[in-house]
Amino acid sequence: MSARPDSGNGHGAVPPVDEGGPLPEATTMAGRFMEAAAGPARKARNFTLVLVAAMVASIPLFYIAGSNPVVGYRSLFQGSLGSNYSIGETLVETIPLFLSGLAVALAFQGGLFNIGVEGQLLVGGLVAGALGTKLDLPPGIHLFVCIVGGMAAGALWALVPALLKARRGVHEVITTIMMNYIAFALSRFLVKPGGLLVSETQPSATELVRPTAELPRIWGGTRLHAGLWIAMLAGFATWYLLFRTPLGFRIRVIGRNPVAGRFHGIAPNRIIVQTMLLSGALGGLAGGVEVLGVFHRYYDAFSPGYGFDAIAVALLGALNPVGVAMAGVLFGILRAGSTALQAVAGVSRDMISVFSALVVAFAAAVPLVDRIVSRKKGPPADVAPSASLVEPKEPVAP
Repeated sequence: MSARPDSGNGHGAVPPVDEGGPLPEATTMAGRFMEAAAGPARKARNFTLVLVAAMVASIPLFYIAGSNPVVGYRSLFQGSLGSNYSIGETLVETIPLFLSGLAVALAFQGGLFNIGVEGQLLVGGLVAGALGTKLDLPPGIHLFVCIVGGMAAGALWALVPALLKARRGVHEVITTIMMNYIAFALSRFLVKPGGLLVSETQPSATELVRPTAELPRIWGGTRLHAGLWIAMLAGFATWYLLFRTPLGFRIRVIGRNPVAGRFHGIAPNRIIVQTMLLSGALGGLAGGVEVLGVFHRYYDAFSPGYGFDAIAVALLGALNPVGVAMAGVLFGILRAGSTALQAVAGVSRDMISVFSALVVAFAAAVPLVDRIVSRKKGPPADVAPSASLVEPKEPVAP
């Protein structure tokens, strides 16, 4: 048992929260999704079923496109795993997908639909690229400043939706989508001809970052860079935060049942702001790593939609960092192999976007299917039947 001496809401001491106890019964959509994916075996089952369902549902689309699905899938995997360079490209594509997926998953764990990861990724990449170009710092320090700057920019971009949600109850889906379009317009404005950050030699881009701000390549003959280690560290840090810290426990409680959380001393508004800031920082990190590791300069709309694909990555990964990593690799395979898919099988690369949409649709259906199965078999043993965390106390204000 641990106690929070002050919730910051003016009510002084708050009741203790059992951070090692069971989570409350889910009452939110995000909570029901997490409840349906509870347990390693169930996560693995859902991952496999969603993947297989999406692949089977894609088969008619191959025939519509005038291709053979066997040839299509073979070319896809050959183009992503058939050589050292292909494997390197798959990992290069996986890095931003994984980091963006972590951003979506972390917000989802707190009951928030952060659809604005694409915008947070763009501003993070823009700030990292600008700092890499404008600053002249020693090696190591320069790279660190650029990465932290990208994370800070992503967090700042998520702050407006967070405050509107916490203070006014404005739904984060609306505000994060609006912030996406502001990010698109702002970045385009800054690197347009005559823009504040535009390169003298490359239109719609910044100047190349200084060598001291570049992420080094770690596999000869490929574009794989040290952002892979940063992504792995971010994945571990996110897992540790969610499942080994008091803050992570409070995030998951509010994501499942805000009423129960407030009743037991957790201030939902504070958790909303903290969760969105952390999620935005991960989105900004994804953009900064991509700019510093792959392009070495910021390009207008350099992202092919990593922030949007991250929704499918997070859902397929059951909102767990380990599952998100597996889903990120899968989507990295799809993106890296899309060129071969088009060249060999004659299927448009847009098929990957269709596949992503199918993954979202099937993953979103998991709670419904699980509920139908549970009604026939009885309640699952690994889901807490009660919303109680500790002995009931007086609720605190949000």
